[in-house]
Amino acid sequence: MIGKLTGVIAEKSPPQVLIDVQGVGYEVDVPMSTFFNLPGLGERASLLTHLSIREDAHVLFGFLTPEERSTFRLLIKISGVGPKMALSLLSGMSVGDLAQAVSKQEAGRLVKVPGIGKKTAERLLLELKGKLSPDLSLPVSVANDAQADILQALVALGYSEKEAGAALKTLPADVGVSEGIKLAMKHLS
Repeated sequence: MIGKLTGVIAEKSPPQVLIDVQGVGYEVDVPMSTFFNLPGLGERASLLTHLSIREDAHVLFGFLTPEERSTFRLLIKISGVGPKMALSLLSGMSVGDLAQAVSKQEAGRLVKVPGIGKKTAERLLLELKGKLSPDLSLPVSVANDAQADILQALVALGYSEKEAGAALKTLPADVGVSEGIKLAMKHLS
């Protein structure tokens, strides 16, 4: 029904954004990967959308990339996985990370996402096998042990490897672990 929205970002309150499209405000739930890559308040943005219609609510979900939206749609087709869980999964790991976890059958990576238990992770691996391309993920390059520790800390704090890798690129090469984590978190917020 609604496939794409282009408008001005009026509000940002994770995981939701309000997009003003010529005077009509649309509340859109987005994964954190999309949220962190959106422009600031008052700036124009374009989101691919998926409208979920339930008996008690109509909820609009937004994505920056076609891969995120198609993966979301694949996830919600799986028994026991609703839109909120799919959004949580895409917030906890990038599409590439998910594809890699599925191709390597790594349930442990999925269980790290809040709301995903062992049985759900195993069902996801089974249902998604062969449906996601594992070449979507590009490994994050790490220059030294300190950067590896910073990356690991950011992932443990709930950022995806892609977000953490992008934050690593903004850090000075000789930064210490604790200072690097602080600087990276400033960049991510």
